Amino acid sequence: MANSFDMVLFGGGGDLSLRKLIPALYRAFIEGGLAKGTRIFPVCRRQEDADVYIKTAQQALKTHLRDGEYNDKSWKEFSPMLRAVALDISKPDEQWDALVDLLGNDTARTRLFYLAIPPAVFGPCCENLSVKGLIHENSRVVVEKPLGYNAKTSDEINSKIAEYFPEESIFRIDHYLGKETVQNLLALRFSNVLFEHLWDAKSIDHIQISISETVGLEGRAGFYDDTGALRDMVQNHLLQLLCLIAMESPNSMSARNIRSEKIKVLEALRPLTGNKVDQNIVRGQYVAGGLGKELVPGYLEELKASNSTTETFVAIRAHIDNWRWTGVPFYLRTGKRMEKRCAEIVIQYKKVSHRVYQPEAGDVLPNRLVIRLQPEESIKLVLMAKKMDSLTMELQPVELNLTLSDTYDSFKSDAYKRLMLDAADNNSALFIHREEVAAAWAWVDPIIDHWRETNNQPQLYRAGTWGPQASNQLLAENGHHWFNP
Repeated sequence: MANSFDMVLFGGGGDLSLRKLIPALYRAFIEGGLAKGTRIFPVCRRQEDADVYIKTAQQALKTHLRDGEYNDKSWKEFSPMLRAVALDISKPDEQWDALVDLLGNDTARTRLFYLAIPPAVFGPCCENLSVKGLIHENSRVVVEKPLGYNAKTSDEINSKIAEYFPEESIFRIDHYLGKETVQNLLALRFSNVLFEHLWDAKSIDHIQISISETVGLEGRAGFYDDTGALRDMVQNHLLQLLCLIAMESPNSMSARNIRSEKIKVLEALRPLTGNKVDQNIVRGQYVAGGLGKELVPGYLEELKASNSTTETFVAIRAHIDNWRWTGVPFYLRTGKRMEKRCAEIVIQYKKVSHRVYQPEAGDVLPNRLVIRLQPEESIKLVLMAKKMDSLTMELQPVELNLTLSDTYDSFKSDAYKRLMLDAADNNSALFIHREEVAAAWAWVDPIIDHWRETNNQPQLYRAGTWGPQASNQLLAENGHHWFNP
């Protein structure tokens, strides 16, 4: 458990805070992860919102926690930690003085400034923290994506934050890295000789990383139409997962060593420019279709626009040009209004080199390791075995399945909980360094530039499906197919 600390939650009344951050802090409290004396200061834009914040937060917990997690006794013990503040972030007026008085002048106490606000006000917020003398040697800032629109704007935002916080005090969050199964991926690789010796081009045929969503715009129409799936999901979530899968073993699991290996992967990614973009990437946009038993509108209908070339789906065939991964395709896929909500990594191994059984025994399928991040967290290994209810030799695939929610029934996985506690404890191993952000944009920007220069139009797909047909063809060119959950 970290020592007690102060967290100032800018954007405390926003959707992210009420849906994710406050529930995560409540979970940390009931599990004993928040030390006595910890204080949380949600910042609201209006005084009337601050006045009713306790009721707002209580309702958010009842709405967003899992069944059975909320109880009145724990809430009564947790709620005194919340002290809402009314503050206009962009103005260094007397409202800031109230925050100064609340925080006090204990420079030995950790201060965590969480910026759950638009990136456009990251700079003014940090500047006013500095003007008011609220930043000291034990202060840290946590920033949410998106960090910019491209490499240039990302660098501008990072440079502005760096005027007030040193790099080691800046925690760029990607909640996928806080998922327990992602950490188990590293444990599988680097703690088991069984996997690490079979984690290269000699044994692996290809790798798939998919993040599919069933939701549409969810009130983010303006933001999303300016961003698209490539910037919103590939530049951060998918590339970060790719790095963890493909990186070499670090000397130790320190933040510096992990970061060094991840950057090597990003720098080894084969550039996609010009016609290579068209050959290796499929972009799509959903139209109206059936999702479950519901008919949902298309992207343009949700956007209330007659035309937009923003992609809601991306499928990419990528390669890492180094000794370990030469010749192994990495397929990245993400999309909205897909058939199911899921985040999954599939490691597809090569076929056995020599078949010893007769054809009547059935197909010998390659082994497959499936790491699911959501909605449930699990690790599954597909092996070939004999059918136990047959006297003849018949082969079938069987699954070794570790479902973490079943195995650890008292544990409630929460990526934000883990990451906020790590930031409070000054552990940056699961956060993103500025150099990683720059390397990811260096790979993504040429793709976006090519789409703009060629007026590339997204291919249409019906809501409730797995994306454009062209994404299936992308894999079929190599004799592969998507493993849909």
